[in-house]
Amino acid sequence: MTTGTPPAAGSEPTGRALPIADPVRVRRAALRLIRLDGRAFTAVIALNALAAGAGLVGPWLLGRIIDEVRSGGEVATVDRLALTILVFALAQLLLARYAGRLGHRFGERTLARVREQFADRALTLPSSVVERAGTGDLTARGTTDVAAVGTTLRDAGPEVLIATVQALFILGAVFVLDPLLGACGVFGLLGIWFAVRWYLRRALPAYLAEGTANSALAEQLAATAAGARTVEALGLQERRVAACQRAIEECRRTRTRTLFLRSVLFPAVDVSYVIPVVGVLLVGGVLHDHNAISLGTVVTAALYLRQLSQPLDTILQQVEKLQSSSASFARVEGLGLLSPMPPDASPTPADDRIEVTGVRYAYDGGEDVLHGVDLAVRPGEQLAIVGPSGAGKTTLGRLLAGMDAPRTGSVTVGRVPIAGLDPDQLRRQVVLVTQEHHVFLGTLRDNLQIASATASDVEMRAALIAVGAEWADELPHGLDTELGHQGHRPDGAQAQQLALARVVLANPHTLILDEATALLDPRTARHTERALAAVLDGRTVIAIAHRLQTAHDADRVAVMEDGRLTELGTHNDLVAADGAYAALWRSWHGDRPPST
Repeated sequence: MTTGTPPAAGSEPTGRALPIADPVRVRRAALRLIRLDGRAFTAVIALNALAAGAGLVGPWLLGRIIDEVRSGGEVATVDRLALTILVFALAQLLLARYAGRLGHRFGERTLARVREQFADRALTLPSSVVERAGTGDLTARGTTDVAAVGTTLRDAGPEVLIATVQALFILGAVFVLDPLLGACGVFGLLGIWFAVRWYLRRALPAYLAEGTANSALAEQLAATAAGARTVEALGLQERRVAACQRAIEECRRTRTRTLFLRSVLFPAVDVSYVIPVVGVLLVGGVLHDHNAISLGTVVTAALYLRQLSQPLDTILQQVEKLQSSSASFARVEGLGLLSPMPPDASPTPADDRIEVTGVRYAYDGGEDVLHGVDLAVRPGEQLAIVGPSGAGKTTLGRLLAGMDAPRTGSVTVGRVPIAGLDPDQLRRQVVLVTQEHHVFLGTLRDNLQIASATASDVEMRAALIAVGAEWADELPHGLDTELGHQGHRPDGAQAQQLALARVVLANPHTLILDEATALLDPRTARHTERALAAVLDGRTVIAIAHRLQTAHDADRVAVMEDGRLTELGTHNDLVAADGAYAALWRSWHGDRPPST
């Protein structure tokens, strides 16, 4: 069961970028992920707080040692203080390692939830949305962006959390030692505050632009690779190379912008680290000369502020990743804006009757390619849609399959708009099969169970036989044979038969065949079509026919010309009417290439 690309009739659809979530939605999504694993998140915070507290003991005891030595204290006291420093350093190490382990486990579980949610959302997207946005954008979001979010949740997030707790504890300790020294330290950090503020104002838009450029490049490369033979046949190499070069240049420009922002931020931060330490030493020296504080207190405050550079450095180094991942998270979460209506909000069709009333349709605001089409398809009827190339047959098929909604008019099943059905209900009601098919990596069984997860081996073999796929019996491991690069590689005809076998297993009420047997040789195609007709007897079948023998066997034939339905009736009636269909039939029956 696959979908095809929109036809070139009238105007071609242009790409539309998938939406990007706003910061409020991203924050809500992040908080929702944290709440789902709240106990682990709380444990990580608590352990990091304990580790940070243990790390504060060393500098404070070192100041005590200095004051003890200056006052002529006992050696045993100094040794005891030094041993205590060692004990707390070991405690800090153990607590930090265990907190890091919990943080990584939290990150991996959260990443799994992000991947599963993305996959669920991607699979429920309307096919028309994916086609117009381009597979490059969706692929980039599902790979690069999800990986960036995962790295943040697993690495950058826990590291920033640990560093933030440590920084707060250190600043608090300096204020406890002496409020004036604490104020000097905070004042010295203002340079970092201004640099980070300047960076944050510019970083998110820059990283969003970089992500968009990456998606556009992926789309250009994917389209060029997929259509390589067409590009070569039509001599379009220079045009495609130029398009790829423009996409590469845009990627280079956006990456240069983000690199410039980092090149301003990090040097400014490095200089700002020294200022609070120097300020505390100068002010502390003056206070010590006036016997306001002890030398040990000055040294301890200076050590604390020097120690502050480590967590701040971690935070600032991860700011770049956080901005990049925030942009990635916004792109990943953007798919949620396209989520279909919940199943209970979608009305249930009263029956299987399909009605097309006054339908007009245009691709992306172009000229109409369908002009006032009216058609009623009775349940259980076999209808063939024929006409010359560009007449609007495939476009009408997409509307009947609910892949697109008409610009004006309505396409309903059981008096319910087809395009308004939720994906699960739509797939139970209507299935569209085109000549473009995909074989998924995995076994033959995996590829068939996509259509019916509960299908038995007997049912899967029956479905293969029904579509003439006897080749499956010759596979070395039967249904468990791997398909793809590491196993059996189905050719185009076998891929089509595999897709048709999925249709048999899906057992829809209505089946739309858009040249679904085009890659099969005429004899095999005829056999497959007859087998399908027998299997789907009693169900509605709409065939967009390129072989008029299909129209001959249908209950009725609809003739499309220039986006209009010009003839409708049985094969015999239309031949007798001596109109457009009769001309097509005579051309095809006379063994001359039909224009279908």
